Formats: sequence, C-alpha cells, structure tokens
Amino acid sequence: MNNYKKIIVGVALVGLVIMGFFAFKVYRTFFSPNTNFETATYEVFIPSTADYNEAFMIVANAVEDRDAFHETAVRKGYNTNVKAGRFILRKGMTNNDLINTIRSKNTPVKVRFNNQERLEDLAGRLAQQVEPDSLTLLNSMKDASFLREHGFTEETALAMYLPNSYDSYWNTTAEKLRSKMLQAYQNFWTAERLAKAKKINLTPQEVYTLASIVQKETAKADERPRVAGVYMNRLNRGMKLDADPTVIYGKKHKENDFKQVIKRVLYKDLTLDSPYNTYKYASLPPGPIVTPDLNAIDAVLDYEKHSYYYFVANVENFGYHKFAKTLTQHNANAAVYRRWVARQGIHR
Repeated sequence: MNNYKKIIVGVALVGLVIMGFFAFKVYRTFFSPNTNFETATYEVFIPSTADYNEAFMIVANAVEDRDAFHETAVRKGYNTNVKAGRFILRKGMTNNDLINTIRSKNTPVKVRFNNQERLEDLAGRLAQQVEPDSLTLLNSMKDASFLREHGFTEETALAMYLPNSYDSYWNTTAEKLRSKMLQAYQNFWTAERLAKAKKINLTPQEVYTLASIVQKETAKADERPRVAGVYMNRLNRGMKLDADPTVIYGKKHKENDFKQVIKRVLYKDLTLDSPYNTYKYASLPPGPIVTPDLNAIDAVLDYEKHSYYYFVANVENFGYHKFAKTLTQHNANAAVYRRWVARQGIHR
C-alpha cells in the first residue's frame, strides 16, 4: 500500500513538473519580449492582398524568435484572419502584444501634398503615402460620373484637392480617399467663403484657379492679397490677365512635358496657342495650374483693394514685387528687372 501511495505521489510530482514546464513554455512564448529592433518603434505595412505567409514574413523582420511568433499567431487565430494596414510595433513587445497590434491597431498615416500641377502629379504624390498605386488613384480622380455628379470637369478636378494634412488609413481605397478630399473641400467652402466668392462674381472653382496663379506668382503669403488685387482689377476691367505662370503651364501642357524647367518667359512664348495662355485669351484659364495654399485661396476672397494693374519682380527685395498703377511706371520697373536678368545670364 505504501508503495502504491509513493507511485501516486511520484506521478503527481511528474505531472506538476510537466505542467510547470508547459506553463513556463507558454509564458515565454506569449509574454516574453520578442523584438529585434533598437529604435523605439518599427512600422510594418501589410497589404490588402496579403495572406498569412506574406504577413508573417513582413512582421518576422522585426522579431527575434520567429518560431515563437508563429506559434502565437496560430494559437490566437491570426493565421486565418490577417488584417491589412499600417501597424506600429514597439521595442520590447511580447508575441501576444505583437499579434494584438497587427490584428486590431491599424494606425492612420498623415497624407500631405502641395504644389501639384496636375492630377497625374497629385496621384503620384499620394501613391507614395497610401497603398493604392498612382494609376488607380488617377482613374478615380478622373472618373467622369463622379466629376459630373459634383460639378467638376477633368480640367477643374484639381480644384477639389486642398493642400493640407489628412489622417487616412494606409490601406484606404482610392474611392474612400477621394471622398475624404471631397468632404474637406465641402467643409472648406463655408457659407462665409461662398458668400465672398459670390460677392466678387467668381465660383469656388474660379477662385481656386485664380489662387493657383497667385500662388505661382509669389511665395510670400503677405503679398498674395495685393497680387490677387491686381488680377481682380484686370478681370473687373475686362483686361487679359497677362500672367507668366499661365504661359509656362500652357507650354508644358501643349508639349506634354511637365518635367521641363522654365525660369524665364520669352516674347515668342506669349503667342502660344493654348487656352491656358492668358496673354492670348481673356479671362481665367480652363482650370488651376497648381494646387494653391489655403491662404492663397483666402487671399483671392479677401483681395486687397487698390489701383494697381501691373507688377514685376523686385530685384531690390527678392521674393517680392514692384507694383504700378500705369503702364509707363510698369515699363520702367520692368526695364530694371530685364537688366538684372541679363546680368544673371538667364535665357530660359
């Protein structure tokens, strides 16, 4: 009988040892730190099309013990329920933490853009920040039914995109990102801004187009209302805008070469037959020539009231311009500028 009790006790002790070992193994697998990066955080991007094998290899680059990570993934069912997105791993995370993060903590990215001349350029810029490629984004932006529904054309479509910083999931679709931009556009055009646009006899899209010209004319935010005032004076008087940036854009557009760098507009360029050439055609061009800063849009809506009709780069205060009320005064200012350009040897 005593031997029987000893056997039972022995079996029980062995069982406890086995259970202890198993518990220790489970603890170490689930709850021991298992990262191999030295930085505080590590980003992983898991595509929408990824299966478990692809997701595993992406995350495996950040873990020390891949077998333990895989075992945890299987036990927690992640291998049959992969989630796409951008996930932030933190140094010292356990396998349990890692799986919980990539399963439920998709973290938004900051989508930013400015100074995009075309939808093609904008699509390329956005594709660097979200999962959809540039062609998918561009096709969404140019979707004829969407543009028609919201009062845009392919020429004016760029006006829907306001340079800013937007929170978006990395794995968003092109259509969802487009909807986010449309919502931001609608939020920007408040009743107050719409009333200001109506007061100066421009539509929101026309305000955006004029703002794009102002943006190209001056990088100085404090000067933009004055430049906008010059163009509004010309529009209200029925004059051509005679804006050099529109000639540059027209040349790029006509030659389908937006990579060329044009530092100087030549006299022969002024005769370019392009609807964007405001030296040849009156009123505004058919659409914006760049995505302007928000303050450039507000500079048009709140343009400075003055009697200036001309301006030229100020070589005594670089970045700013000299303004003139008469053509005679402007020609004198322009002569100073041309002499300075000639000394710099700028030909194109």
